[in-house]
Amino acid sequence: MMNKLIAVLIVAIFLALLTLCSTGYAQTNTVSSTSSTVSGTTTVDRTPSTASAPSVVINNQDVCSFAASAALQSSILGLAGGAALRDLNCERLKLSRALFAMGMKVGAVAMLCQDERVFASMEMAGTPCPFYGKIGLEAAKGWAENPEKRPDYDKWVKENFKDEEIVTDESALGIFSVLLILLFL
Repeated sequence: MMNKLIAVLIVAIFLALLTLCSTGYAQTNTVSSTSSTVSGTTTVDRTPSTASAPSVVINNQDVCSFAASAALQSSILGLAGGAALRDLNCERLKLSRALFAMGMKVGAVAMLCQDERVFASMEMAGTPCPFYGKIGLEAAKGWAENPEKRPDYDKWVKENFKDEEIVTDESALGIFSVLLILLFL
């Protein structure tokens, strides 16, 4: 996903630079003739065509995706594109509802617990998310023994492990020498 975003940004920057570096003038053909009886000027103007963004149609109401389209036009080149993008949170909610409707309540909760916000709220409420079929205290023990499987693992690491800088004699000597130099300035 990040590679696609970088590629789109590079193309957009290239096209923006292309637009700024080139100026678009209409073509002008001038024909002059000098004689004793006829003289005249002919001018022909040509404007560049425009890029139109395509319409992306999603006809079903029960689809967790949305359409996006865009177009970019310079005096030389026009680009247009469109795509249908997935909404993963919407898919998660629909899957959870389907599991709940089939009577699989633990599975429905486990599906929702893949979202780190739901995981944190369940933890704050004192009802930990299911862990490989275990619920309650067994699930809490499973999450404590395997924190890398948490959906909020990066945030959990930042909150539970602090990087402390240790001041050694060498760094203290360096700080003292900088202060001494500043004193003499």
